[in-house]
Amino acid sequence: MRPTLAVQLAVSLTLLIAVAEGVTAYVNVRTQERQLLRHMVLGADQLSRSITSATWHAMLADDRHSASEMMRTIATKQGVDWIRIFNKEGRIMFSTRPEAGRMVDKNAEACFVCHAREHPLVRVDVPSRARTFREANGGRRLGLITPIYNERACSTAACHAHDADVAVLGILDVGLDLASVDAELAAVKRRAAAVLLVEVGLVSALVVFFVRRFVHKPIRQLIEGTRAVSAMDLDQPIVISSSPEMVELARSFNVMRERLRLALAEINASKQLLETRVDERTAQLEAAQRKLIRSDRLASLGQLAASVAHEINNPLAGVLNLSMLMQRILTEEGVPPARLPEFRGYLAQVSSETARAGRIVTDLLAFSRRSTPRRGLEDLNALVRKTVALVDHKLKMLNVEVVCDLDLALPQVPCDPSQVQQVILNLVLNASEAIVHEGTVVVSTRAPRPGESVQLLVRDTGTGIAPEALPRIFDPFFTTKDEGKGVGLGLAVVYGIVQSHGGDIEVNSVPGKGTEFCVTLPLVLPAHAGPGADAAAAAVAGGAA
Repeated sequence: MRPTLAVQLAVSLTLLIAVAEGVTAYVNVRTQERQLLRHMVLGADQLSRSITSATWHAMLADDRHSASEMMRTIATKQGVDWIRIFNKEGRIMFSTRPEAGRMVDKNAEACFVCHAREHPLVRVDVPSRARTFREANGGRRLGLITPIYNERACSTAACHAHDADVAVLGILDVGLDLASVDAELAAVKRRAAAVLLVEVGLVSALVVFFVRRFVHKPIRQLIEGTRAVSAMDLDQPIVISSSPEMVELARSFNVMRERLRLALAEINASKQLLETRVDERTAQLEAAQRKLIRSDRLASLGQLAASVAHEINNPLAGVLNLSMLMQRILTEEGVPPARLPEFRGYLAQVSSETARAGRIVTDLLAFSRRSTPRRGLEDLNALVRKTVALVDHKLKMLNVEVVCDLDLALPQVPCDPSQVQQVILNLVLNASEAIVHEGTVVVSTRAPRPGESVQLLVRDTGTGIAPEALPRIFDPFFTTKDEGKGVGLGLAVVYGIVQSHGGDIEVNSVPGKGTEFCVTLPLVLPAHAGPGADAAAAAVAGGAA
């Protein structure tokens, strides 16, 4: 989990301050160390000058013993580690250490300052004559060389062994122990470290306090405000008084929240208004759909009227002829016994023809009657037979043969029988109208997926449908028929009825060879098909009563 902004800010500021304080403490320690060393160098220079001055008379008198004792006495003082004198050739002439007579290396640090050039330097400043180093035991030492110049009083003395043109007679080398300086530096470092820790701790505490007060707390309030907005709780304003920037941010957030609340209220009002209008439009569309389906049914009845009337006329004409024959047989005394079998035959024919006309009228009334919308398990094969019987005479007049290829093991289908019958009628009539001279319409049923759905197929040998017209054949008022032969509602109604039953309809057509419509109806009625199906059934029932 990544640390919060307040933690990152506090840690960053603390580290920055700790680095700054550390650098400051380091610079202070180094400055104090340089100051201490500078004081030690100045003290060593004063000591060297004092030794030179104290031994001047002894050296002038060439009293080496007195000069040596004097320097040995000074070397016993606290802080003085050694005193030695070596000539300009580098030979140690006197030393408080057992090293008299040895030669020093002129390339060593003590001599290199003056002997770095071809002609040695005569005058060298004090800092350049000082050196610090560590001995084998680890202790630090400060060494200072002081030239012993050939003064005029020396060069004119009777005992003087050097020429007057020699500038430097020798070198006085004084060594001081830096243990006290190192101890004081260690104490300074400890004090600096303690002060650094205290300062960093105090500053860190202040940083944490101010960051929590001016950054963490306002940000938490903003986060809670955004969470409230995401939960659509738009009635909780954010109140922040930590800094002008945070106050302005909170004010901007509150303005955004208020605008969002007003926008949401407008959206809810618009949503309610839209739902009301959608409901109104839906009711209007349902009413229009009922009128559309009723118009399609009336159009179908109109197409059947002529053929049904002609088909009813045949049995009625037979009944009329038979009644005339029966009148001729009938006398004042009744039916002659000899012609009684003939009279009874005529009566049987009258009864048969009357029943035939009754069946035709019953089927037509069953198709056109206004009935209560209902759903139930229906025999699809029986619905096909009833519908084909209605149009059989019309199709014969058009030289169209109807072939029924029905699956006798077909399960019952949950549907509205009146609506499904209208689907069959529209598809069969469309198929017959697509045949120019003579042809065949095959109506078949099958169950390709047992337990899930059944299919109704209507195939014709007509002219077929052009490929560019296939995507629009189910659009209302779209038709490929000649003017005056259709208004383009039949297939649109078929599509609506099939959809209300939770089914599907597909079409395959080859121009010049024919068309096949495949209607798939589920054996389990979808939940959403209920209300729509009832409305469609009510619309279908809008036929002539």
